[in-house]
Amino acid sequence: MAAESTLTIDATPGSAPGTMILRLAGPMTLTNLPALRAHLRSGELPRLTILDMTGVSFMDSSGMNEIISHEVYCRDHHVRLALAGVAPRVLGVLQITRLDKVLTIAATVEDAEAMT
Repeated sequence: MAAESTLTIDATPGSAPGTMILRLAGPMTLTNLPALRAHLRSGELPRLTILDMTGVSFMDSSGMNEIISHEVYCRDHHVRLALAGVAPRVLGVLQITRLDKVLTIAATVEDAEAMT
């Protein structure tokens, strides 16, 4: 059960220079967010950060707050954030809260990279 509550983060460079892809797997909940926040705020800010959420099956309000916070941070620094592969359950939450109108959401990582 402990493995199910862990959020894993795999950071890899994207195909375009200045692109970072964070592949996430597991739930995005309050207890898991410090590690994600550390990845998002460490080092030089890439021109485009893509959160590959294909493996995220659940996100609570703290997960939404972290995404919104990073979106604002990116806008303040004139860089972009995109979500890719958002599962239907998580996308439903983003639609109910109308965050799908504010965030850049792509079907796949490749689609997100093509949006640049």
